[in-house]
Amino acid sequence: MKTSTTHPQPDFAANLARAGDIMQVNTHLHLARRIGLAAVVAVVAGLLQGCARDPMTTNAIPDDYRTRHPITLSEAEHSLDIPVSGGDSRLTTAMADNVRGFAQNYASMSTGVVNIQIPSGSANSAAASRMAKQIRSTLSGAGVAPGKIMQTHYAASPNGDSAPIRLSYVAVTAMTGQCGQWPEDLSDNTFANKNWYNFGCASQSNLAAQVANPMDLVGPRGMSPIDAERRAVVIDTYRQGKNTATTN
Repeated sequence: MKTSTTHPQPDFAANLARAGDIMQVNTHLHLARRIGLAAVVAVVAGLLQGCARDPMTTNAIPDDYRTRHPITLSEAEHSLDIPVSGGDSRLTTAMADNVRGFAQNYASMSTGVVNIQIPSGSANSAAASRMAKQIRSTLSGAGVAPGKIMQTHYAASPNGDSAPIRLSYVAVTAMTGQCGQWPEDLSDNTFANKNWYNFGCASQSNLAAQVANPMDLVGPRGMSPIDAERRAVVIDTYRQGKNTATTN
C-alpha cells in the first residue's frame, strides 16, 4: 500500500508581501541617504557663509563704506584768518590768543614755514601791515622760529569788506574725499540690499577730523621707559602679601 506525501505549496501572496516590504525598506534607506547628503551640504554651506561674514574680511566686501571713503594721509593747508578794520592799530587780546593757539597747532603738526599773507590794495592794507609785525612777534613768542616765518602779499579789492590777514602752513593731515556725492540712483540699491554710495562718508570724515596725530593711523607709538625703581617696590610689596596700590 503506497502512502502519498503532499508537499505544502508556497504561499504566493505572502512572498509578494515580503518582497514589497524589502523594496519599501530599500526605498527608505535610499531616501535617508539623500536626506543625510542634503544635511551635510547644508552644514558645509552654512560654515562657508559664516567664513564669508568673518569680521576680519569685512574690508573685502564691495559695499563697505570704509572702502568707498577711506581715510588717507595727505598734505593740506591749515589757515587762520584775522579780520582787520581800517582803524585797527594793534592786536586785541582775543586775536593774540588765536595766534598763539595757531602756533601751538603748528608746533604739533608741522615743521615747515608759517606764511603771513597781508592784503595789498584794500582799504585796510595800511592797518594790516602794522598788525602783521605784531603777529610775527606773537608767533615768535609762542615758539615758532623766526626763520620759519614768511611774509607775503596778496591782491585784494579796494571795495567791499575788509580783507583779512591770513596765517597758513602745510601739514600732513588725515582726511577723506568730499562727501555729498550721489553718482547712482538710490533705487538701484534697493533690491540688492546695499547701502548707497554716500553712506558712511560723514562718519569717516568726522573720525579723520578727530585724529590728533595722523601717524597713529600708520602705526602705534613707542612705549615709555619702565620705572624700574617703582617696579621693584611693587614686586617686593606683592611678595609680602601687602596691598600694592599707591597710598595718597
